[in-house]
Amino acid sequence: MRCLPSDKLRALLINPWIHDFSALNLWSAPLGLLKVAEFLSQFDCKISYIDCLDTIKPKSYGTGKYRRQPIQKPLVLRQIPRKFCRYGITIEEFQFRLKSIMPVDIILVTSIMTYWYTGVAETIDHIKKIYGDVPVILGGIYATLCPDHANMYSGADLIYEGSIETRSERSKSNGLEAVIRNFGLRLTNITDKKAYYKLGLINWQFTPLLTASGCIFSCTYCASRLLNKDFIRKTPDEVFNEIEEFYKLGIRDFAFYDDALLTDSEDHLKPILKKVIQKGLPVRFHAPNGIHVRFIDNELAMLMKASGFKTLRLSLETVSPARQKLTGSKVKTDEFVNAVTLLKKSGFTKNEFGVYLMYGLPGQSLDEVKEGVKFLKSLHVNINLTEFSPIPNTKMWNELLAKGIISKDIDLLLTNNSVYYYLYSGYDLKELEKLKLEVKAYNSS
Repeated sequence: MRCLPSDKLRALLINPWIHDFSALNLWSAPLGLLKVAEFLSQFDCKISYIDCLDTIKPKSYGTGKYRRQPIQKPLVLRQIPRKFCRYGITIEEFQFRLKSIMPVDIILVTSIMTYWYTGVAETIDHIKKIYGDVPVILGGIYATLCPDHANMYSGADLIYEGSIETRSERSKSNGLEAVIRNFGLRLTNITDKKAYYKLGLINWQFTPLLTASGCIFSCTYCASRLLNKDFIRKTPDEVFNEIEEFYKLGIRDFAFYDDALLTDSEDHLKPILKKVIQKGLPVRFHAPNGIHVRFIDNELAMLMKASGFKTLRLSLETVSPARQKLTGSKVKTDEFVNAVTLLKKSGFTKNEFGVYLMYGLPGQSLDEVKEGVKFLKSLHVNINLTEFSPIPNTKMWNELLAKGIISKDIDLLLTNNSVYYYLYSGYDLKELEKLKLEVKAYNSS
């Protein structure tokens, strides 16, 4: 049902369902969508928010499991011997929330993984059934990396490419304000923007921290440079003030979302952590994205421990020097060993930091993965085995296309990290499963 717009714009923001074989909330939050709410706060606008993933069963430090409902497996995935599920609130609960917010003038939906597009499409389908011709704008990672695919399959009325910040800065003619006005809707400036956490939309046990957008590296399997071409940072004071604001709201767990958190730490992370220590804030920091070990020195390791880091994930990916070079040269094995030594010296335990070791990379043998497992065991660190998943338009994606391993019209569902290795790695799957069980037992010991 389309309602005539009122003087106050009524906007509904939605974080969609996930369709997958497995999904955990490891400090996941739709920060980009909440930045949209922040942008809209400067206008005379009523902002409503539905998080379809607001179903976490708490585990530790704000992480947890989503509720799930088994759904019919898409035909293209029929050979994968696992249960396919919708993660998040039930259909009935979503419909109830949609109806309770009516009427609205515009709906903005975000997206994350490109292979989660069916969850996005189902979300928008239910929106359309209830709201009729109210315009739906789809943004986020999937919309930015695969705009043509999103136009074809999502059901959205408009695909918004890029972040709210970059499009607003580069051209007001194609930013979100212009897009909304092009739908014939009114936007009236009334105030300065408000921080998203002051809008009353969220109730988290943790908060994400993004101290910079972009990355200085160009890893062949990563889309960071495609999503944010420039590397732009907040000042240490800005970051600390944000931490302090959240602390006053009762938040104690903070998850860094940065792709290059440790870069130039003398002028960035170190001053932030020193302020946290100086103020005596009893917080817990988590770095679930793989951090760059070459930047870890003795002082930084000590500051990370003293300031309250509880979760560290180090990037190694492979112990093969040749493949390290091929994938972007962001880590060398000797640099990694040095970082582990410094972290242990500062007091970090095996349970506080783990290492991402990838499998299923193009041309990567299972023996290479086993060699990496053996190496990490010798260092007595937790091992996080991570499946390779090709991301559209990255350098590695284009190499796979050139070699004929994947096609331009590949169903994005087949690029799911739980699917790609199964179909394309060429591994003995029984041997791989045996290795996974071995790693699980080792991590638990």
